[in-house]
Amino acid sequence: MKILLTERFQKDLSKKSQVERARTFETLLELPASLKTPHRHAGIGVRKLHRSGIYEARVGLGLRLVFAQRDGDLILAMLGSHDQVRKYLSSL
Repeated sequence: MKILLTERFQKDLSKKSQVERARTFETLLELPASLKTPHRHAGIGVRKLHRSGIYEARVGLGLRLVFAQRDGDLILAMLGSHDQVRKYLSSL
């Protein structure tokens, strides 16, 4: 499984603190295993957000990682707050 980073995600990540970047990296490491075993979803709170196959994972209390699965790869779309995620979804 490859993890692909969109420009948007890279930009969002670069604006985060060192602690938030570390938490994001920890979530990324946990994500492939969480997707393979549904009972592990609770740890990072993976849930489907959009019928087009857009998902989110919890990075911290107010930080969410938005991603899609395509051909076995994970495409990291954006990183932001609940409000930023809602705004992103409305643009789809």
